Amino acid sequence: MTTRGPIDFQANLRNWLAQSFSWSSARVPFLQAVSGISNADCYLKPSGAPYSIWELTEHIRIAQKDILDYCKNPHYQSPECPAEYWPEKDKAPTNRQWEDCIELYKNDLREMSCIILNPSNDLFKPFDNGSGHNLFREAAILIDHTAYHTGQIILIRKLLGWW
Repeated sequence: MTTRGPIDFQANLRNWLAQSFSWSSARVPFLQAVSGISNADCYLKPSGAPYSIWELTEHIRIAQKDILDYCKNPHYQSPECPAEYWPEKDKAPTNRQWEDCIELYKNDLREMSCIILNPSNDLFKPFDNGSGHNLFREAAILIDHTAYHTGQIILIRKLLGWW
């Protein structure tokens, strides 16, 4: 008979959260959803669509950065909502802006994963700068928010015939 030590619930949960940021089990990962799109095409919108892929991608990046800042900074100040959570409407990004958006998204996601995976960060301890919010809650919001808007990106790609 094999004996096992105690189950480390938080370690298992940390790993699950970090993996969920780029999971493909039940959904298309964000980076796959935006792959192969150029800055010349990312601002196109199908008829009646409220957002372009660029607007959604930049919104995902901005919101992720905001969540990361909230988790790290005890003196956090929220951006003005909704104005500072979205790029300028109907304006194509430069090639540099599009590439930077994707790279900044990846960098911030790596940093959020490191915070989640660090056992010295209690997943359930309320932040000093909030109203009972904690790291687990913020990770769950990040996963949900990104998945929601990634679905919109896939829909736009399908409507444009790119998927």
